[in-house]
Amino acid sequence: MERYPIGMILLMIVAVLIYFGLAQRILDRMRLTDKAALVIVGAIFLGSFIDIPIPLANIEGSINVGGAIVPIGVAIYVLSRAGTRKEVIRTLVAIAATAGAVYFFNSYVMSADPWQTGRDIIDPLYMYPIIAGGIAYLVGRSRRAAFIAATLGVLILDIVNFSLLATTGVRGTVAIGGAGAFDVIVISGLFAVLLAEVVGETLERVQGGPRTKGRAKELIQGLQDIEGPAPAKKPTEETIEESTDKQLEDEAVLDHRSIENRKENVDSLDMGGEKKDEK
Repeated sequence: MERYPIGMILLMIVAVLIYFGLAQRILDRMRLTDKAALVIVGAIFLGSFIDIPIPLANIEGSINVGGAIVPIGVAIYVLSRAGTRKEVIRTLVAIAATAGAVYFFNSYVMSADPWQTGRDIIDPLYMYPIIAGGIAYLVGRSRRAAFIAATLGVLILDIVNFSLLATTGVRGTVAIGGAGAFDVIVISGLFAVLLAEVVGETLERVQGGPRTKGRAKELIQGLQDIEGPAPAKKPTEETIEESTDKQLEDEAVLDHRSIENRKENVDSLDMGGEKKDEK
């Protein structure tokens, strides 16, 4: 069955969204600017046409620039800008968990042709991203961690397959990050970020803002910078009373100053009159 290049189509849609500023919130959370994001999308798109051959006796191997090298570089960059060391550790754990889940699904669930075993509920092209994106977000619990774990978790499957062929001597073909894996990697990364954004935004709205308890001050400050000024809150009875008392105090101070100014003016007039009388 002929497939449309779904990965390419999604990349073009993402580029349009970024260009018109519709992905600004997500990019801010991932510590990426619009220009950097467009460069990354362009590099993945153009790099998908470049395969670097890996010469090995029993393997027809290659590594795709857009599907492997660029995502690894992006993952390292995004991870380096993580808010805390705890997030870095959580991201590494999420990568391992996602890679394990994808490997288990590929080795046991998809070991036989799914179209011949009654497991053809969803196209495998979308099953891998759903599993990778779901596990990546559940373990990573942030947009950055989810994106990194989803893309690298799928990519590790290709690397493991290549290593198995290399160690066993079995002949085979492996395109790391290329062929169908390219679409899966792109969909996995986008699905993970979208899932993190929808769930994260919903939780933030329910709890009235980003969770601050147990988080580093630097991370909280970064979230506040992204979120902008806090929304106006409905005044309570206590705040109304405090505001009224403050206003009365200010008025009393102004009245007192006004009385003092009048006294000073009267005294100056009296002094002026006394001087005229003396003359």
